[in-house]
Amino acid sequence: MATVGRALLILALVVAVYGVLASIYGAVRGRDEWIASGRRSVYAIAALVTGAFAILEIAFLRSDFSFATVASHSSTTTPTFYKGAAAWSSQEGSLLLWLWLLSLWSSLVLFATRRQLRRVAPYATAVLLGFAAFFAALLVFKETPFALLAVAPGEGAGLNPLLRHPSMMIHPPMLYSGYTLFTIPFAFAIGALITRQVGAADWIRATRRFALGAWLFLGIGILLGARWSYAELGWGGYWAWDPVENASLLPWLTGTAFIHSIMIQEKRGMLKIWNVSLVLATGTLAILGTFLVRSGILDSIHAFGASTLGIPFVILIAVLIAASIGLVVLRRTELRSEHRLDSLLSREAIFLLNNLVLVAMAFVVFWGTFWPLIAEALTGTRRALGPPWFDKYTVPLAIMLVLLSGIGPVIAWRKATASNARRNFLAPTVAALALGAVLAAMGAATRPLALAMFACGAFVVASVGQEFWRGVGVRRAMTGENPLAALRSLVARNRRRYGGYLVHVGMALLFVGVAASTAFNDARDVRLAPGQSVRSGDYTFTYDRATSRISTRDGELEKISFGAVVEVSRDGRHVTTMRPERGYYPSRDAGGLGPVGRFFEGEATSEIGLDAGLRGDIWTAMTPDIRRLLPTIEEGDRVFSAAAGKLDPGLEGQALGEALKGIVAKYLSDRPEATFRVISSPLVTWIWIGSIIVFLGGLIALWPGPDAARRRVTARYAARVAEDVGRA
Repeated sequence: MATVGRALLILALVVAVYGVLASIYGAVRGRDEWIASGRRSVYAIAALVTGAFAILEIAFLRSDFSFATVASHSSTTTPTFYKGAAAWSSQEGSLLLWLWLLSLWSSLVLFATRRQLRRVAPYATAVLLGFAAFFAALLVFKETPFALLAVAPGEGAGLNPLLRHPSMMIHPPMLYSGYTLFTIPFAFAIGALITRQVGAADWIRATRRFALGAWLFLGIGILLGARWSYAELGWGGYWAWDPVENASLLPWLTGTAFIHSIMIQEKRGMLKIWNVSLVLATGTLAILGTFLVRSGILDSIHAFGASTLGIPFVILIAVLIAASIGLVVLRRTELRSEHRLDSLLSREAIFLLNNLVLVAMAFVVFWGTFWPLIAEALTGTRRALGPPWFDKYTVPLAIMLVLLSGIGPVIAWRKATASNARRNFLAPTVAALALGAVLAAMGAATRPLALAMFACGAFVVASVGQEFWRGVGVRRAMTGENPLAALRSLVARNRRRYGGYLVHVGMALLFVGVAASTAFNDARDVRLAPGQSVRSGDYTFTYDRATSRISTRDGELEKISFGAVVEVSRDGRHVTTMRPERGYYPSRDAGGLGPVGRFFEGEATSEIGLDAGLRGDIWTAMTPDIRRLLPTIEEGDRVFSAAAGKLDPGLEGQALGEALKGIVAKYLSDRPEATFRVISSPLVTWIWIGSIIVFLGGLIALWPGPDAARRRVTARYAARVAEDVGRA
């Protein structure tokens, strides 16, 4: 099977190279049959890579340890649910996932545009096939997922315990879907620049949904990663400004700017250079994010570590940057705007300011992420910038961004009059000032930036709510529908507009949750013995007693867990009971660590205690003190090492199991101390609620309307007529 998988990848590489040449030849010579052949090459690659990916997944699900990737990233004790995800936990498996998703999304867009953009599409096809050839070459020559071991081990190393979280099944596919989807508008922008079709908005309309889908999928991936960090890593945060986290945020920020600014180009024929530059930058940043995970040039808990892939990715990124800059410069005449700003008090100006804020945030994140390399180049010493540096610049920009997201949807196009501004902004301004005054009186004034974010969030909610209220009122007056039916009809008739409104509300709520949980977070790290307490915020955490257990799967020991029962009270009244744990997975290095010691020296994970609510979260994690167990563990290692080979394997395994049970029981009898992190954090839940609203709004905006098919037919007919006229 491994041979078949490798053969499929070699065929995919050959077909990709052929498709690039066929597409370019067909475009240059005007040969439609070669253009069609290039497009079908993408379909063929999708089929070939689907087969290769299926072979790898089957190997993981069957625990086929003859595959080197399976042996190093899975085991028989790995739950089936996670065996499927283990395929992309490896360097080579994640590259195969990237190529697979790229081939699927590329096939979808080329099938959807097969009768459109006849001049642009062949070059876009060549670019997409170029990406496919690059990743196929990496999988064939550098990091093959189908390498075989000379002797298959009886057991694998297992999936990293930190990755055994439900979001692991979804987080990487969502991120990679976002990355690969952003290559689609990139490819069509390159095609439009090459063919001088940048003046028309056809390529933008054809790829808008793919850009919005990329934004949606990448955003989901980012938030799933934040949730995983909050629930799994045991430090109590959801964003650490880690280089790989930042790398995923960069294309999302520039992609958000592009999605907003293309509306100005569609309506007013403005910002053409800006828009094409944004989409080219976003595609390049998507490749950069993929590069950072694999190069090892920056330290990150999310990276695969140092590898041999750094140089190929650097070359690819350099080619993308050079080609993008060169084409924009060569086509600067065709990219001139048809109109200029009529007023700074207009929707165009607000959208442009919104874009500048987003790009400024992207620049801050980029600079802070790559500062260790910049500092090393300038001073010879690598120095990293921590969260306080990022917060210093991103927080004011985020406040401005939220405010603009409330102004943009309701301000008039071209020029806002005084009466129009008063009508649209009076109620939202009053709501923002009123909430700000109330919260200041309650003590929020001690955190002025957080207070400003709360007020701006209220402004956005009131502004968008006002638009929904007015729209429903007009709809009811016209049709006599009840409020719910009028709302449903209103959204259905203009999904892009009202879906966008929901996105703005969700982002406002998300940022409010971030501001509250950051500014008013109370975290304590303390060492406690059973019966002792610590206070965090309004809550008292009492370490009641220790717990311990041994978990097995299919007759094999999976992990040993030491935990605690923590009682939480407020003003003397019981609130909840938490049971945080620290789980120790056995190391496979039995010889180096000892027969008993290896069960306590492998990977370890934190199982947190969490009580989430609309007002705030109560969170705790613990690290047990197992120092008193070390003499017993060392004695067990000596005994079992001396008896190695002298006992029946079954009896030896039984005796080892009894020894581990004794150690676990001893931990409880010692009434051990433990180190706890306890956190009282307000409004964290609103981050996740806001995210759900954002993604709901994105889906509404992405979902085609009932008359979409008719519009597509009309657009195709118009495009065909225009092309025939142009040829005549």
